[in-house]
Amino acid sequence: MLDDNVLMSFCSINQLTDVPWQNRICLEPKAVHLWGITLDGTRCSLERCGDWLDEYEQDRAARLVREEDRWRYVLAHGGLRSVLSRYLDLGPAAVKMCRSETGKPALTKELQGQFGITFNLSHAHGRALIAISKGLEVGVDLERIRSEVEIEKLSQRYFAPSEHAMIMQLTQEQRAARFFRLWVAKEAVLKAQGIGLLGLGQCEIILGGNGIDAEVLAPVRSPLEESWKVRFLSCGEGWEAAVAAQGIERVVPCGLV
Repeated sequence: MLDDNVLMSFCSINQLTDVPWQNRICLEPKAVHLWGITLDGTRCSLERCGDWLDEYEQDRAARLVREEDRWRYVLAHGGLRSVLSRYLDLGPAAVKMCRSETGKPALTKELQGQFGITFNLSHAHGRALIAISKGLEVGVDLERIRSEVEIEKLSQRYFAPSEHAMIMQLTQEQRAARFFRLWVAKEAVLKAQGIGLLGLGQCEIILGGNGIDAEVLAPVRSPLEESWKVRFLSCGEGWEAAVAAQGIERVVPCGLV
């Protein structure tokens, strides 16, 4: 339940692509399933994931300048399709997607009407997190804590004044961790609703005293909807991650068995 700390593990993308989809996974009501992946794929996994991608994804990958960014994009999005296939009882290449005007991916209307599955993907620095739900709009974000980031400038530009003030009250060593904790919470909420980075300052995060959840406040006339719940995820030292949804009651780490 939401009172528990969520400990994530990350399986290799090779395991995910090599294990065939067999038994369909069922989702509990008001639950979010989370999958962690390391993007350390072999050439075979890279080729397999590339074959699964649709034209939009292949074009996005081709436009990335750095080779490492291209293959990590392919592995992350191929991994997403491999995970979705287990809930849809389809092959990864048969998972059809569409995108909103803001670029948020979703299953096509036909698949959405049949299964009601929603999802979100985040990948950073060789890791990926995938959130799967049914009937709940869901968002997930994953970041590696980086001290070289210009915390003061970014928090002043993108965060609410109260959040910026909270960060600046901390010691220099503490600021990066707090910045990225707030950042992943905001990103998870905005991705769940399909709002871009312009909404960062209109999504105020109130951290819970237990260190594992947060409330979300939106100003009057903000495009942000209410009643979002944020759950922080334990992904190991040096990482911050969060998942957000409305009406969420369970967060379940998943993996290969």
